[in-house]
Amino acid sequence: MHELAKRDDVIGLALHVDYWDYIGWTDEYGDPFHTTRQRIYARRGGRDMIYTPQMVVNGQQDIVGARHEQLERVIDAHLGAPPMAQVSATRTGDTVSVQVAPVDLPSGAVYDVRVVQYTPLRHASIRRGELAGRELDYANVVDAWHAGGQWDGAGPQVFQVSGVSELPAVVLVQQAGHGPIIAAARVD
Repeated sequence: MHELAKRDDVIGLALHVDYWDYIGWTDEYGDPFHTTRQRIYARRGGRDMIYTPQMVVNGQQDIVGARHEQLERVIDAHLGAPPMAQVSATRTGDTVSVQVAPVDLPSGAVYDVRVVQYTPLRHASIRRGELAGRELDYANVVDAWHAGGQWDGAGPQVFQVSGVSELPAVVLVQQAGHGPIIAAARVD
């Protein structure tokens, strides 16, 4: 994730889960929402099991996080695909204005527009569990999700999302129900 966080052409976000907390150390950045999101991705992909470290690219393909070459191939394939929608965002105070426009979208789909905030670097001192005694740094740890609304994809639309803190933020436009992410942008 540290390498992905440095790239301009990728938005890498770390969604820490809580399902390993029972083994002795609670991940202070873990969130049950992230676990639920991962379970939905698994079901959509026809899998019964979830695992870490897992990376999900554009809400469509999952890869074991340690398989760097495979991850690069999947990312490159997504970067080479024609865009389905355009999204841009600007911040004024605690409000983010999100502009979306269709490029090549199937009709009849509904998309969730979300502003996701993250901390670029977080540190953890592991005191218990199988990693006891280790000091770890995590990149782009997700802290907050803000719902912007739903978009029918039929034409351009603007969403106003308020209550956004000063943390870095990105916009995700994703088929409703944790489907494919069709567009993403950093918030200026």
